Amino acid sequence: MAEPFETLQGSAQARWTALESGGKPWIRVGAAICGRAAGSTEVLAALRDELQRRGIDANLHEVGCLGLCFAEPLVDIKRPGRPRLLYKNVTPAMVPELVEAYLVGDDPRADLALGSLGEGTAPGVPRLEEADVWKYQTRIATRNCGLIDPGEIQDYIAQGGYAALAKALTSMTPQEVLEEVTRSGLRGRGGAAFPTGTKWSFLARTPGDVKYVLVNAEEGDPGAFNDKGLLESDPHTVVEGTILAGYATGATYGHIFIRHGHDGPILRTMHAIEEAREAGLLGEGILGSDFSFDMEVALTGESYVSGEETALMEAIEGKRAMPRARPPFPAQVGLWGKPSNINNVKTLAYVPEIISRGSDWFASIGYERSKGTAITCLTGNIARPGMYEVPFGMTIGQVINDVAGGVPDGGSIKVLQTGGPLGGVLGPDSLSIVLDFESMAAAGAILGSGGIIVGDQRVCVVDLVRNLIAFCQFESCGKCFPCRLGTTHLLDTLERIAGMQGQPEDLALMESMGQSLTLGSLCGHGQLGFNPVSSAIRYFGEEFRAHIEEHRCPTGRCYGPFFKPSRTRPLASGSWYAQPDYAHR
Repeated sequence: MAEPFETLQGSAQARWTALESGGKPWIRVGAAICGRAAGSTEVLAALRDELQRRGIDANLHEVGCLGLCFAEPLVDIKRPGRPRLLYKNVTPAMVPELVEAYLVGDDPRADLALGSLGEGTAPGVPRLEEADVWKYQTRIATRNCGLIDPGEIQDYIAQGGYAALAKALTSMTPQEVLEEVTRSGLRGRGGAAFPTGTKWSFLARTPGDVKYVLVNAEEGDPGAFNDKGLLESDPHTVVEGTILAGYATGATYGHIFIRHGHDGPILRTMHAIEEAREAGLLGEGILGSDFSFDMEVALTGESYVSGEETALMEAIEGKRAMPRARPPFPAQVGLWGKPSNINNVKTLAYVPEIISRGSDWFASIGYERSKGTAITCLTGNIARPGMYEVPFGMTIGQVINDVAGGVPDGGSIKVLQTGGPLGGVLGPDSLSIVLDFESMAAAGAILGSGGIIVGDQRVCVVDLVRNLIAFCQFESCGKCFPCRLGTTHLLDTLERIAGMQGQPEDLALMESMGQSLTLGSLCGHGQLGFNPVSSAIRYFGEEFRAHIEEHRCPTGRCYGPFFKPSRTRPLASGSWYAQPDYAHR
């Protein structure tokens, strides 16, 4: 028989207290995808060797991403009675001097530190809570990222994990859990922003002995990495949210659907599921109740369209990932013909805190109909790339300039690409747009899964859009003609324009293609496929016209590495252009 939750919680909290207040230093190293890419594996090995060589007894743990990807590899050191000190961009060569200075001696090496977290201060080290990169954040779904060991369930329980599940199973009916999520105003974070409680209610009302909760972590969008970041840094919050969704809807089984090849999120999620099962938090009679629920990780090949909910179900069933016609909708006929509900990773990551702290608390955060926070992934020409959780209601400019430091080296923002390849291309005037679902849609863009790519004055918008449409064309499943042929024709037209062979009627031609895509495509991949082009023309029409009418790229980008200098011909103006070479694709 599984232990009572109070016993699990007490044991976990005692362990955490020993780590924080015991007599040993506690060293945490960011070992998520961004940390490993920056060299954290080598830093971790160097720390082990140096601690052993000096005979220092310390707790050395891997953690996930704190969200400050620009500072990786991050090393977090907490000495007894001292605040956490975070050291940025640590290399193996820095490890001996850091250990000598702060663990052997008492010099916090403020010159190497990013900041301190927690109570107390260190001489010369700024408090991270007061820095722009941190103070504007409201960390709900990411509350444990970079704090806990994602491979240790006791860390999660010590920070309040699974308390929401225990509360739901002992003092709430499934209907009450559903109503709490509905009152919170939580909306889907996968792009559609559909009210989560309403979506759950469709499944709850559908009868059936077998129902499924599906978690969409396909996340193939260029510039988005928050789903993978959550699963790699705090997988248990998604596992708990999935179990709560199962309880509220009467579901019996869950699948977390992850793109094949992303080993960090896959392995850590698999391990978290196994830990939860061993602790009696998954399986038959969870925590002694009459509610049973189990789950597993389902893998997919690298197919962007498998992020569409019906294509996702096809992939789990072992078929080619292609969207189904609707109706019937998944809540009636879903995975293997059974009633199913599909939610994004981020959506479910909010649920434990909503149940623990109440719907009123969550609804008090945000802006108008967009409740809670947005987990934004900021990349491109920006000083502090990273994953930041900010409340809805901030402007895009505040997030980019205040939180992420703006364009480095005194540069200026020219273009923003939001919401993935099906999202929008916005101009610098868009910095005043409020970060919420409705404001983004009104601007001709979508928030999508939270990716925002920043481009400076060196970026050619025509070339950027050509690359986005090339992605959409390549990733089309080909099932319906409007998407398969429409994206191909759009790409051909954009390649002509980028190659200085565009015609004056091409803008109207692309508008006609876009209407066919939007009205005739079976799923969102085609229905939203014209978004990058339409928004780019809206904000950067002059740049398109310069390519078409003047045979000139204002940035010079379209005379760059994507074009063959060996195949050139003169223009009427006497200048030369290079024939496009797309063999690299």
